[in-house]
Amino acid sequence: MLSLKNVGYHPAATPSPIIENINFNLEPQKLGLIVGKSGSGKTTLLEILAGLAENTSGKIFWEEEEITSVELQQLSGLVFQFPERHFCGSNVLEELRLGHPELSAIRVKEALTEVGLGHLSYETPPHALSGGQQRRLSLAVQLIRQPSILLLDEPTAGLDWLMRDQLVNLLSKLKQHWTLLVVTHDASDLLSIADYCWRIEAGNIEAVSPSDFTVKPQLQMDFHR
Repeated sequence: MLSLKNVGYHPAATPSPIIENINFNLEPQKLGLIVGKSGSGKTTLLEILAGLAENTSGKIFWEEEEITSVELQQLSGLVFQFPERHFCGSNVLEELRLGHPELSAIRVKEALTEVGLGHLSYETPPHALSGGQQRRLSLAVQLIRQPSILLLDEPTAGLDWLMRDQLVNLLSKLKQHWTLLVVTHDASDLLSIADYCWRIEAGNIEAVSPSDFTVKPQLQMDFHR
C-alpha cells in the first residue's frame, strides 16, 4: 500500500508551499483519482511520487516502509501528459528498449499485448501511431520496467471520445494487476473506474465521493480549463 503522511513541498524560491499536509492511502490493485485545476499542485505531487522531486516535509511509505526519492524512481512509472512528445525511438522496438537493450523479444511482445498493441509491427515509428495508440505505447514503456505503481498525468487529454473510452477500458483492465494513481482536471471519463477519489486545491487534498463530481454540475465546470 502507498501511504503519504503530511507530505509537503516548499521550494526555497517560492513564497508558499506548492503542496502541504498531503495524507492518503492507496491500496494495491486500486485506481486513485486526484482531481484539480491547473496549478493546484497535482502534477508536482506526481513528480514527487515518481522520485523526480523530493518532498520537503512529511513521509512516504510503501508497504509500511518509508521510502526515499531514489527508491520511488524504481517503484513508480510515470506517464506524462502528452507522452508522445517524449518519444525518442525511431520505431516501436527501439522505444521500448531505450535504457533496456537486454530486453527479449518475448518481454517486448508481452508489454505490447498487455496494452492492446500486440498486433503492431516493431518497425512502426511511434509518431505514425494514432493518438490512442501512442498513449498505449507510453504505458507499455512504463510497464516493461515492472513498476509497482503507475502514475498518469491527464491520460485522456487531447483524445477524442472514442479514444478516451478505449483508454479508460484499458486502465480498468490494468488495475487488475497494477496500482494506478491518476491526476486530471476533468473527472468525467475516469469516475466509473476510480476506487478512491480526492480533490486537490491550492496544494491541499481532501477525500471526496465520486458523486461530488457527477451530481453537482458546477463542480464539473470548476475543473475545466
